[in-house]
Amino acid sequence: MRHNWKVNLKEMSKLVYVEKLGRMRYLPAWELQKRIAARVMANVKEGKEARHTLLLLEHYPVFTTGIRKSDYTPEVEAQLKGTGADFHRTNRGGLITFHGPGQLIAYPILHLSSFSPGIKWYVCALERTVIRTLRGLGIHAHTSPHTGVWVGENKICALGLQGRHVTTHGLGLNCNTDLQWFTHIVPCGIPDKGVTSVTQELRRETTISQVEPHFLKAFAEVFKCQLVFS
Repeated sequence: MRHNWKVNLKEMSKLVYVEKLGRMRYLPAWELQKRIAARVMANVKEGKEARHTLLLLEHYPVFTTGIRKSDYTPEVEAQLKGTGADFHRTNRGGLITFHGPGQLIAYPILHLSSFSPGIKWYVCALERTVIRTLRGLGIHAHTSPHTGVWVGENKICALGLQGRHVTTHGLGLNCNTDLQWFTHIVPCGIPDKGVTSVTQELRRETTISQVEPHFLKAFAEVFKCQLVFS
């Protein structure tokens, strides 16, 4: 099923296939990303439709680190696993963060040059997508010198990306996440900053299913694409 989200169809030459996966553990989702990314790259090399893909899901509790893995010793890893969460070292950018229930995870797997001249544009596009999403919910959010999206001094959405030709990893937008999980870490390595959620900002329980339509609309607008639901 295709949905144009009231975006000007003349501007939308690209299709992005949306897969809603529900709740998954981190490693299977990462393996899926790698398989899709390899397929996208192969399609482009063969002159076929790229089949850009947007994965939407939420994770079971997990702490993940980025490419600066050496900052997290085996002792730290054991302490974090002791909270009941998984722990994984990844190849994304950024430092440590938490993913868990109530957080909307978006993993766009895109042939980057089909959309933009480079990774800086892509990071800004994802931030604009989240800001539009939150605006639609009545929340004023903004960027800062630190990557991600903020409400005041509190981060509401973290970004961690990888990809020279095809993008993997993505963003985590706190909807009704249990923010106590973040007390075990310095989120994204930024001290003296807090975290927040859509629920906390609106002062009412707000679920992923309530936020997701706003996100999809904003994504289609910012990336000037047509979303196709499988």
